[in-house]
Amino acid sequence: MPASPIRKLVPYAEAAKKKGIHVYHLNIGQPDIETPKMVLDAVRNSNFTILEYSHSAGNESYRKKLVKYYQSVGINIHYNQIIITTGGSEAILFGFMTCLDAGDEVIIPEPFYANYNGFAVEAGVKVVPITSHIENGFALPPIQDFEKVITPRTKAIVICNPNNPTGYSYSEAEMQQIKELILKHNLYLFSDEAYREFTYEEKQFSAGHLEGVDDNVVIMDTISKRYSACGGRIGAFVTKNKALLDATMKFAQARLSPPGFAQIAGEAAVDLPADYFDTTKAEYKSRRDLIVSRLNAMKGVFCPNPGGAFYAMAKLPIDDSDTFCQWLLESFEYGGATVMLAPATGFYGTPGLGKQEVRLAYVLNLSAIDAAMDCLQNALKQYPGRTI
Repeated sequence: MPASPIRKLVPYAEAAKKKGIHVYHLNIGQPDIETPKMVLDAVRNSNFTILEYSHSAGNESYRKKLVKYYQSVGINIHYNQIIITTGGSEAILFGFMTCLDAGDEVIIPEPFYANYNGFAVEAGVKVVPITSHIENGFALPPIQDFEKVITPRTKAIVICNPNNPTGYSYSEAEMQQIKELILKHNLYLFSDEAYREFTYEEKQFSAGHLEGVDDNVVIMDTISKRYSACGGRIGAFVTKNKALLDATMKFAQARLSPPGFAQIAGEAAVDLPADYFDTTKAEYKSRRDLIVSRLNAMKGVFCPNPGGAFYAMAKLPIDDSDTFCQWLLESFEYGGATVMLAPATGFYGTPGLGKQEVRLAYVLNLSAIDAAMDCLQNALKQYPGRTI
């Protein structure tokens, strides 16, 4: 089981804090946006005498409300085509377990969400990475790069749109290219859409908007980032493929039911006002603009402008991102503070890639981001392994 590049440096951060050093956490996508009060109140005010199992697919009332939510973003679905999961994580794992046998292969553009590796290990399947590049903002790699690695054991392609860790938002044209590829080779398309609401220049083009691929497409979803409810652990597995739904239900029944209180929270969240995301999205865009401008103003640093989510990938003038990120926590401070980043090596499947790159989650307020960038700017001047 691979270590999480996002969490493996936690012991060093804890040690720094014990020394009295303030740590700016840009390593993990934990928003500081408050969970909506009406969502929390729905849980606080719930009134029942027994906390029962729900249906293995989730509460019918919640699934019916999700139908309205999906309609609002242009995805037409029936509530029986939704299985509520324990976080988006379980939705991804269900997809791997249901659609792939041990030894089968799944293609994923890299850098990719590091936990895909963990889910693949759990399911006994092989991740085949296709490299995207920081120079063009991590756009979809050429389709011929996918074609080169497709084998009889290839069963699916995974995309995260908008992307974690790069923030790249796939265009409609790119999604149409993927559609043609999955039709040509009869592959599943797993679309992780945890950050659907957070695109800053263009609207997200969902895999659910593609036509003629109902049996191929699976949307993996979550309330974690959308409503700043990461601890709720509620997601959704969405597909129109009846045989796939029937097979996935066996896994859903094996874990009995998704969390009860969190389903109440998720159901309440669907009733938030239509303009709820406007303020949150504007706040993240301001943070993105600040962190990208600060990074690109630093000597030897390059950071493409991410179109969505709340992550940025930056190339730094350093010898090794794992060493640098650990050094920040063990050996550096500026004004009694330091910054925690995620080394990019853990987001690549190809060994040796990402050694000069880090992921930054702009989940802190503007003043905290500014202070964190002051730390990083001074750290790059002092780091023994700097390359310029």
